[in-house]
Amino acid sequence: MNTPLGRLVVYTRKMEEMAAFYCRHFGFEAVVRDGDRIVELRPRDGGATILLHPASKGQKTGQSLVKLVFDVEDVESFCASARQSGLVFGPVHTAGGYSFANARDPSDNPISVSSRAFSA
Repeated sequence: MNTPLGRLVVYTRKMEEMAAFYCRHFGFEAVVRDGDRIVELRPRDGGATILLHPASKGQKTGQSLVKLVFDVEDVESFCASARQSGLVFGPVHTAGGYSFANARDPSDNPISVSSRAFSA
């Protein structure tokens, strides 16, 4: 059975800031259904959908065991472009024939850009 990953749920107390962040920096489209408290972030060119869900009072922000990784061919170029629009990544690391860099979203969740998907 082949069951592709279709959606990831990210819990947050910063719904609007998170939607704007992922739309601005990663090209997602925000979709809100009437009466639904979830904001659906749809990728424009394929990939998994991110569902922003309001965090409960008991959930601690930024303490995640999951990191969202976005596939980019040229990590350094992407990071330079992102910096111009206000998203600052840490240093670019090279490992096993690919590069990656890390940052955090407005809810302090770890994110990364990586060229691993494009390596041999």
